[in-house]
Amino acid sequence: MVKKLRSIAGASDKQLADVVRDSAQQIWLAGLGAFGKAQEEGVKVFDALVREGKTLEGRTRRMAEARVSVVGEKVGKAATRATQKANATWDRLEQVFEDRVARALNRLGVPTNKDIHALAKRVEELNETVRRLSAAGSPRATKAAAKKRVAAKRAVK
Repeated sequence: MVKKLRSIAGASDKQLADVVRDSAQQIWLAGLGAFGKAQEEGVKVFDALVREGKTLEGRTRRMAEARVSVVGEKVGKAATRATQKANATWDRLEQVFEDRVARALNRLGVPTNKDIHALAKRVEELNETVRRLSAAGSPRATKAAAKKRVAAKRAVK
């Protein structure tokens, strides 16, 4: 095209206009060809990019799932440790509270559950002893009762 322009340097206006028109048409056709080629190659490039995107998405998904499971395990372990610590702290707090209440009740003279059970056991033992003595009708008890009756009769007279 540059050669054509040099060769027509001394040409007429009509020849110059024809050369410019031919050059413009060639540029137009080259642009259309480039557009067609880009469109044709663009579809191929687009399809290649989609395939590459699918591959990359699969790898990313697998890696993310692996990370999520690792993080999930770590969070689970941390939650278990936190729960254990909280339970231990709660148990200690409960024990401190129970000890303080027991000391306060002791200062007030309120018997403990252990004291009440020991006393109930002692009462049962005494009741059993009284039953045995009453059932046996011991001679001592009979003599003592007789003496009381005689003494009571004398006092009335």
